[in-house]
Amino acid sequence: MLGLSIPLIIIGATIALSWPLSRYMRWAMDSMGSSSPPNRFDSLAVGVLGNAASKGQTWKEYCVSMLVFNVFMFVVVFTILTTQQWLPLNPDGKEGLEASLAFNTAASFTSNTNLQHYSGEVSMSYLSQLGALMWLQFVSAATGLAAVTALCRGLSGRTNLGNFYQDVWRATGLILLPLAFVLASLLVLFGTPMTLEGAAVATTLEGATQTIARGPVAAFVTIKQLGTNGGGFFGPNSTHPLENPSFFTNVLTNMAIILIPMATVWMFGWITNRIKHAAVVFAVMLVIYTVFVGSAAMLESQPTQAFARLPVEADMNLEGKELRFGTTAGALWAVSTTSTSNGSVNAMHDSLNPLTGLFPMAGMWLNVIFGGVGVGLINMFLYVITAVFLAGMMVGRTPEYLGRKVEAREMKLAILALLAHPFFILGGAAIFASSSWGLAALNNPGSHGLSEIIYEFSSAAANNGSGFEGLGDNTVPWNVATGVVMLLGRFIPIIAPLAIVGSMAAKRATPESSGTFRVDTPTFGVVLMGTVLIVGALLFLPIAVLGPIAEFLTAV
Repeated sequence: MLGLSIPLIIIGATIALSWPLSRYMRWAMDSMGSSSPPNRFDSLAVGVLGNAASKGQTWKEYCVSMLVFNVFMFVVVFTILTTQQWLPLNPDGKEGLEASLAFNTAASFTSNTNLQHYSGEVSMSYLSQLGALMWLQFVSAATGLAAVTALCRGLSGRTNLGNFYQDVWRATGLILLPLAFVLASLLVLFGTPMTLEGAAVATTLEGATQTIARGPVAAFVTIKQLGTNGGGFFGPNSTHPLENPSFFTNVLTNMAIILIPMATVWMFGWITNRIKHAAVVFAVMLVIYTVFVGSAAMLESQPTQAFARLPVEADMNLEGKELRFGTTAGALWAVSTTSTSNGSVNAMHDSLNPLTGLFPMAGMWLNVIFGGVGVGLINMFLYVITAVFLAGMMVGRTPEYLGRKVEAREMKLAILALLAHPFFILGGAAIFASSSWGLAALNNPGSHGLSEIIYEFSSAAANNGSGFEGLGDNTVPWNVATGVVMLLGRFIPIIAPLAIVGSMAAKRATPESSGTFRVDTPTFGVVLMGTVLIVGALLFLPIAVLGPIAEFLTAV
């Protein structure tokens, strides 16, 4: 019980903070749609960005602006990464990245995935870290916030979904930057370095020379957590003592991972004026999340299967753990980072007990447990539409959601987005598990090796970025395949829901009656949870059996 007290405190404190933050986020992102006066910040956006940020957009115009902006980001970052040896802020003389690795990294950070097939302190200059990757961590997270705000506007009945460029401006300047400044200040206070000087050279007590990588770590770490980005400044990520120096930084950064995703659900309720419905959605997410955390913590408190039959066995699995934090903190972080598309780690996921490792995978397979900044709620919206449709069919009524009919067009788009996710995971895993591309990269045989391949494509498709790091994935096939999956896995689940709300907003509102299936009741919560779990189980149970479950059953 004592081991679970810290996770409960972290989760409880974050829930409490998410409520006032959601009110502020509603004002920051949608003050024009409320009784609040317009942001003065908006006029500055028009001054900087021009007329492109001044006019309202339909869902099609909004999506085109989003894609144009992201293509521009990709090209700029790819250029910086491949030419960093000739650019400033490179005190340690880092060379440019190989083309396939640069493609993978640019795709990864553009898509808010931050899957890393490199080690940051070895491969990246300070300009690449700050001017390319950290910049993308802000604007890719802002893209998610912009998209979910547009979704909320459409669900409230507006055909004008806002302006993408203005929404990115608001999300970056009014939400992400202020929160990042506060968190970065706290991290520096607790020992995270923040410097532009090169690596430090120290002499050990034995007289050996040691080179210690450092840099603008606090700024990078802050947005990687708040923006559910997850890319580590150092290769070991949040296990590194300069990236995560103490118990207090571990608590703060774990709260940062889930804070904005939680607040986004409440913001949805404020913008649509359906706060009770938002509470039901939040409750479904919270129940799944806490069950995953509790189960992972319990399973990781058991010894590894390799030690279970020894005369004197360990009472927990300490392999791959940062001993400053322990097994419970590792299990909590593993579930948090994969429930929110964050991807940072404070323990080696490849060393988790087999059934513990199933829960991070399940978080990415479902991809709706709070999820990444903005897009977690967008993904849950697809399940909400599906649940409403199924419930309507069961009682013989035309399905309605928030006063508008859900018809064939909306369901086709929802199914397209829902099936794209397992297609990318299962299709990619099947190709690489049956070819030399995947087999040559494995360091572990059998079901655990299969789990490593499945985890990599799950992480790419869910825009997560963590990995079972026993995989030698810095090869041209892995870089190209996961890069393509990350881009498709990012934008298909955004564009399809925006198309759905654009279609629904154009329909005439239907007044609620006694026969309307209400979406703000516990009954709907049960239906929604059943839809998420049943669909997830049907799609991913076979690979769960072949991977982590088979590893558990055959371990000796």
